[in-house]
Amino acid sequence: MTPILSPGYATVPPGMLANVVTCLEMRERPKPRPARPMERPMALERMEKPDLAAYRALFRAVGQDWLWLSRLVMPDEELRAILESPDVEVYVLSSLNKQFGLLELDFREKGQCELAFFGLVPEAIGQGAGRFLMDQALRKAWSRPIGRLWVHTCTFDHPSAVGFYQRSGFVPYEFMVEVTPDPRLTGHLPREAAPHVPLADFRA
Repeated sequence: MTPILSPGYATVPPGMLANVVTCLEMRERPKPRPARPMERPMALERMEKPDLAAYRALFRAVGQDWLWLSRLVMPDEELRAILESPDVEVYVLSSLNKQFGLLELDFREKGQCELAFFGLVPEAIGQGAGRFLMDQALRKAWSRPIGRLWVHTCTFDHPSAVGFYQRSGFVPYEFMVEVTPDPRLTGHLPREAAPHVPLADFRA
């Protein structure tokens, strides 16, 4: 069971990061939205049994600025079992043979779908690609017999993330605080990653 925090301040240990997680959900398929013009044509292709190196390269390209780490440090066999599950769908957003985004839908819990990973490389943000990717995510998620689609985002993510999810039809239902080692100090991500998150290296 996740511990419940008491009101007030708590000190975060040196080398650790704390961020607020917002959990959002939708319990019925939203109405289709008008398509938004994009600056470049986009295509969404499924990665069937993804190569781990290729998957992690895209995961890093999309998530490094937001301190995405989980799939970079996960043991190969554990990650392979997830990605090769028939109830996990991984898609690549691309244009002119260049990868611009990642979408991962997890249907392993019966009757539900987690929007496990959703994001764009930095150069694709603000060009309509995010709306295109979300429209595709909603269509694919609700094509299965689910009663709930959920996602979580945090204060390390893009500042527009919560608003974007809400405009897409998601409703916040819970907040959590996550405390993790700073991956820029453990060497898993470069020190210059996520400049919007202060790097407090007390060893310096």
